[in-house]
Amino acid sequence: MAETMKGLKRTHYCGEVEGVGKEVVVGGFVQKIRDKGKLVFIDLRDRTGIVQLTFNDKTDRDVFEKASRCRSEYVLMAKGIVEKRESPNPELKTGDIEIFVTDLRILAKAQTPPFEIVDGTNTNEELRLKYRYLDLRRQELQKNIIMRHKIAKVAREYYYENGFIEIETPMLIKSTPEGARDYLVPSRVHNGKFYALPQSPQIYKQLLMVSGYDRYIQIARCFRDEDLRADRQPEFTQIDLEMSFVDVDDILEMNEGFIKRLFKEVLDVDIPLPLPRMTYNDAMEKYGTDKPDTRFGMEITDISEEVKNCGFSVFADAVASGGSVRGIVAKGGAGKLTRKEIDKLGEHAKGIGAKGLAYIRWVDDAPTCSFAKFMSEDELKAILSKLGCEKGDVALIVADKNKTVLSVLGALRLIVAKQLEIIPDTFNFLWITEFPFFEWDEETGSWAAMHHPFTMPMDECLEYLDTDPGAVRAKAYDLVLNGIELSSGSIRITDYELQQRMFRSLGLSDEEIEAKFGFLVEAYKYGAPPHGGAGIGLDRLAMMMCRAESLRDVTAFPKVQNASELMSSCPSPVDKASLDVLGIELKETKK
Repeated sequence: MAETMKGLKRTHYCGEVEGVGKEVVVGGFVQKIRDKGKLVFIDLRDRTGIVQLTFNDKTDRDVFEKASRCRSEYVLMAKGIVEKRESPNPELKTGDIEIFVTDLRILAKAQTPPFEIVDGTNTNEELRLKYRYLDLRRQELQKNIIMRHKIAKVAREYYYENGFIEIETPMLIKSTPEGARDYLVPSRVHNGKFYALPQSPQIYKQLLMVSGYDRYIQIARCFRDEDLRADRQPEFTQIDLEMSFVDVDDILEMNEGFIKRLFKEVLDVDIPLPLPRMTYNDAMEKYGTDKPDTRFGMEITDISEEVKNCGFSVFADAVASGGSVRGIVAKGGAGKLTRKEIDKLGEHAKGIGAKGLAYIRWVDDAPTCSFAKFMSEDELKAILSKLGCEKGDVALIVADKNKTVLSVLGALRLIVAKQLEIIPDTFNFLWITEFPFFEWDEETGSWAAMHHPFTMPMDECLEYLDTDPGAVRAKAYDLVLNGIELSSGSIRITDYELQQRMFRSLGLSDEEIEAKFGFLVEAYKYGAPPHGGAGIGLDRLAMMMCRAESLRDVTAFPKVQNASELMSSCPSPVDKASLDVLGIELKETKK
């Protein structure tokens, strides 16, 4: 039978024990036990670290025998005297001291866990997620979860100090189009109708500005029913904010202040302000993506002019049909990027949309060029000059439609940089601004809002709304860190007539506008201050600050690729009676 804590009250966390000669009481899990016969050592672990408990021939016999019976992950409380350690352990915060135990309680015994609770474990992730409550005991993960707590704490403190009010918005809302599939919740009372879980508090925070709250903040839970990846979960958290009587600069500067304070307080890293800015168009042209990793160069270069009249039809035809020919150069990459490695890159390029990959590899006096036989010596020199390709370098070239060329080279740029190990371990922030308002949807053959339909177009672009939607740029902005999108936001439309015009540009009928956004449009009729805001991804921010590989490493109870949670076997079936109450009948669908 387990013992009780009666008569003991914890005085210190394990990792914070100090003061030789003091009497202390600690509690935690057994990390390791070393039984040397007449001497027993127990490493006791809690979320702050490890302290060594010592039992020897001076220890009370009952206490000593109890210590000998302890096993890994037993839950203990121990009282004793802090002593100087004979053999210090520099890897522990408490490595210079130990506790000579005078009272020991076994509060809970533990079966042998299915894997060892240690950092840097090689245990299969699926098994660790099944026993997530054990995995979360590892200090590696505990540090990550505590980092999330610190981020949320600094966020609240910073925004509170800057006049923001924390307001909760509903979790059961009206389903509105926001770019991803909603999670739907059936209503028992309103049979046949559904709530949606919020993809973001977007409409509600705008309504709070209409309500006059001026500065809103919320650590908001959000949900999206979409395919998962390393930096995406079906449920996520964002530091959500909205401000009235502001324009783009005000919002960017406010969030920059938060980033600077956060990194200084939590990591003691100084982030210089202002953060650099780049337009969406420039980011795409230079890096092939709207979330570029700017820790290294290897920018994309357009060589269309140099090759438009060349003898290589792949290049010439791409330019003639309105596309382009562009390349990146891996400086000093000829050693690592062998012909075999370049062929692998070519296969990858084809797998993501390219028709092929041309290359120049310069090892000896003359470069090896995959298309040399179609080029004159002067044409090849012009290409090398424009690309800045020299001896020791490798150039990778793609010819196709602009969209394909840029996205393929953007992806190859990251792969090559990792292969060459040229990405420094730094934090490079970048604002991407002036996003297109519309993007063409190939499936529907119509224009769609790139962000959401409440985004304000730039003033000088209003004239193109009806005549040239592709030329309309928005007062929208993203914050990018090392190639990961951390935040997205915009200035919102508050003019009723302009909002109606934007809806119509998106092909929405009056009936659709009323059904989907009627209550917001109605609110604008009663006066709305100019406002804008952003949502900062707390999960991704934690992932980057912890230098974790996946969001699963910074989420206490994450979902896996198929959106299931292995520990609780969620989602799970429900009984027919529960479905009948909701008026729902299940039918089999083909997988």
